[in-house]
Amino acid sequence: MQYALLYNETPAEMARSETADAPAYWGAWNAYMGAMAAAGIMRGGNALKRPETATTLRISDGKWQVEDGPFADTKEQLGGFVIIEVADLDAALAWAARAPCATAGSVEVRPVMEAPGQ
Repeated sequence: MQYALLYNETPAEMARSETADAPAYWGAWNAYMGAMAAAGIMRGGNALKRPETATTLRISDGKWQVEDGPFADTKEQLGGFVIIEVADLDAALAWAARAPCATAGSVEVRPVMEAPGQ
């Protein structure tokens, strides 16, 4: 079964990627992603640019409302995602627990919806 792992980081943790601590930050992520690749479970995904680069779109009465920045002011921000294919939710949770952001943020684990008829 496929699961999306959505990586949420605090702004402070996300900021580490651009400080003197960047080698440790990226090293942890590279090791984690490398382990998933070596296990043969990755099916896609990517890191995302900082939340300040986001644009939010809403449509009300057929008119676009476009705002700069993320939709919600939250304590954690979506930093990236991967799609993995593993046997079950327990296996997906085990991989999520290894994410560098699991201790300072969170990892949302969500089943990927299969296309109708598959």
